[in-house]
Amino acid sequence: MSSVTQKLTERGLISPPQYLPTNVHYEVIMGSVAYGVSSDTSDYDVYGWAIPPKEVVFPHLAGEIQGFGRQHKRFAVFQKHQIMMEDERGGKGREYDISIYSIIKYFQLMMENNPNMIDSLFVPQECVLHMTQVGGMVREKRTMFLHKGCWHKFKGYAFSQLHKMRTKNPEGKRKEIRDKFGYDVKFAYHVVRLLDECEQILTHGDLDLMRAKEHMKAIRRGEVPEEEIREWFNVKERELEKLYSESKLPHSPDEEKIKALLLQCLEHHYGSLDKCIVNPDAAVTALREIQEVLERNKNLL
Repeated sequence: MSSVTQKLTERGLISPPQYLPTNVHYEVIMGSVAYGVSSDTSDYDVYGWAIPPKEVVFPHLAGEIQGFGRQHKRFAVFQKHQIMMEDERGGKGREYDISIYSIIKYFQLMMENNPNMIDSLFVPQECVLHMTQVGGMVREKRTMFLHKGCWHKFKGYAFSQLHKMRTKNPEGKRKEIRDKFGYDVKFAYHVVRLLDECEQILTHGDLDLMRAKEHMKAIRRGEVPEEEIREWFNVKERELEKLYSESKLPHSPDEEKIKALLLQCLEHHYGSLDKCIVNPDAAVTALREIQEVLERNKNLL
């Protein structure tokens, strides 16, 4: 099954790096669709990740020495906005925004508990557009990335959305929303979403993106006063501070465990990684064994 990235490329609507379309392992619909608050006219925000060629991930294989001479730009993410698919929605068309990350960048952002990346691994199954066996390996172990650091990340994002509810001089759709409701209800529902997600992570170590959808729908319809949302934020912030101190989640990510999963994904995609990485423990063990052999046979030398 082709990825959305591949389909858009074949239609000439996007021009990603040549290797990207056929190396996408995971693509999902994000945004209002994933949160259960979309309308039929909602745009599609597509997030995903791909595995670049081996020489991109391990540049020394192409003879590059880090910090010396010409340094090639590392692929991190391909993004393209406002891509119109004219034949969707019965000929009315649908607009796509697409963000495809390198698996390396994706894993790093997941380790940092970036809210967008976390959400992309926890979308409902019906929002998964394309997933290979490697993509399934990561999705299956998605709770591995969660840790108490989510509180700081999600709180920061929520506070930013709270501030944007009253951004000065809004333009375009943002101005239309402000004129209609008096404040930006889209930013407001994201405040609720982010703190509700954080509460789930700290309490259960898992995540249901649609748990607060009825509350978010009411906000999007303009049924919740702005001051009520601000008061909700203040109360929830205090509750989450307490949850943070009591949560049994680890304080930080298990980097070695996550790295092992990353290497497993790369090995599944590339084949053997023998020439790509050095196992320092294996090298130390080999030297120790050589030393023991020399000690046992020193009289023969």
